[in-house]
Amino acid sequence: MAVSLVPLAGALLWGRRRLQLSLAKHPSLAGHSRWAKRVAGLIPGYAYDEGEIFGVDGAPEETVARRRAGFSGLADRLANRHPKSIARSMEAADHLSDLQFTRAYRVPFQFSPYVRSRLKLGGFVQASEGVEVVDVDGQRLIDLTGSYGVNVMGYDFYKECMEEAVRRVRSLGPVLGALHPCTSWNAERLCRISGKEEVSFHMSGTEAVMQAVRLARYHTGRRHLVRFCGSYHGWWDDVQPGPGNPMPPGRTYTLKEMDEATLRVLSTRKDIACVLVNPLQALHPNRPAPGDSTLVDSSRSAGFDREAYTAWLRRLREVCSRRGIVLIFDEVFLGFRLAPGGAQEYFGVAADMVTYGKTLGGGFPVGVLCGPRALMKRFREDRPADLCFARGTFNSHPYVMAGMQVFLEQLETPAVRAVYEGLDATWDRRARLLNERLTSAGLPVRIAHLSTIWTVLYRVPSRYNWMFQFYLRAEGLALSWVGSGRLIFSLNFTEAEFGTVVERFLRAAQAMQRDGWWEQFSGLDNRSIRRRILREMLPRMFRFPGGGSSGSHRV
Repeated sequence: MAVSLVPLAGALLWGRRRLQLSLAKHPSLAGHSRWAKRVAGLIPGYAYDEGEIFGVDGAPEETVARRRAGFSGLADRLANRHPKSIARSMEAADHLSDLQFTRAYRVPFQFSPYVRSRLKLGGFVQASEGVEVVDVDGQRLIDLTGSYGVNVMGYDFYKECMEEAVRRVRSLGPVLGALHPCTSWNAERLCRISGKEEVSFHMSGTEAVMQAVRLARYHTGRRHLVRFCGSYHGWWDDVQPGPGNPMPPGRTYTLKEMDEATLRVLSTRKDIACVLVNPLQALHPNRPAPGDSTLVDSSRSAGFDREAYTAWLRRLREVCSRRGIVLIFDEVFLGFRLAPGGAQEYFGVAADMVTYGKTLGGGFPVGVLCGPRALMKRFREDRPADLCFARGTFNSHPYVMAGMQVFLEQLETPAVRAVYEGLDATWDRRARLLNERLTSAGLPVRIAHLSTIWTVLYRVPSRYNWMFQFYLRAEGLALSWVGSGRLIFSLNFTEAEFGTVVERFLRAAQAMQRDGWWEQFSGLDNRSIRRRILREMLPRMFRFPGGGSSGSHRV
């Protein structure tokens, strides 16, 4: 009896495509969303107690004593300097779930209960001026939070934008539905900046990305999207698969960035509607945004190669054009920080659709999507019931639109344009200066950066690198809740102000070293640290008796 070869050929083709897809995934858990969720569900909650917390790396007693004294002194210093802000934060945490989350995830979970009960931080500020913020105790702090990326030009710039915006639309107030005239001006100007034909306004960057993906699926008739390992595009289900999302991955492929295997997948599959690119990943390709809650050893790495990332984007552009895949640049975080025309201008590569947000609102919340007319249309003339619906009550809010107009007007002034001149050279030089000072002082930390976005790298094995954020704060540097993982400068930093940051950074690192947190002794390396943590976890994961350090307890 003749056997048809058609099913066999189909199975071989399917197997080949699956193999290609597997090879294009990053080997880390971040590249495998389903496995990452499974593993996250197995990790047990436990905490170190006071008897072991300062010596979980096997440090000698003398080092443990120095650490204990350093920790106590640092806690007293912060408590005495910020009592009102700390008290208000503690009270507010009872009602603000965001505060509960950020307090719990500033440091690795094994240390978190002890640290947050004894080393308290304030979360309230009442004023800003220049490059500083002022907390409710009147303490002035140099701001390196960047307000999650909003603060590109300096807080005084945005306060002026907001005040002028209120003046322009005060007579209209919060009228919604009908549009203030500045809305059309903004749309025209954004089309010119982005090189696209149409614009839609939203209330957040997450919403703008949602709409971009919806429209790409609507017009291509395809359902899958590609995001790159480690990249962040907001918190909705399709673009944040894995831990942090209660839903399964769905129709999302998480692939390796800057990799030939990914280009092969894009060149052969017919189910991909769009590719999402967050240009911030150029600083740490295929790695999640660095945060101190995952700083369990000293393996954090980062480094920006503009030439290599530009070459990658060009190849990505070519394959997407050839295969009819919508290329989306998610510039919500990075837009207008690298260049007046954003990442498209900076890297010299045009996307099909671009999302903006953060700083574009001139101090007000906003998300924007720009794209060609063929992709932005939400309906079909020949199929009137076939819609791609997207609306929002506060889209195009008059105050937001006016703030955006003021921002975009300022973007074209000679004074602001001058800020961008030699921007890379300025911040490359500043990063080099700090690294040279750290090297000369024999301190085991370095800086990697993408323009004004910096991350701290650690050069010696340690389980306590997350402590550095507290020393930086004690020196009057305001950090976001992710700690030393991301320092964001505004473009208005003068040489003198940056010099102050350098001196405070050095003092913090010297104190950290003096208190023994970077102490080196036989048998301590990143591999031994990870093995020790695994030995602590495994018995608890599978409920074996007698596992872990004697004093650790469940939380």
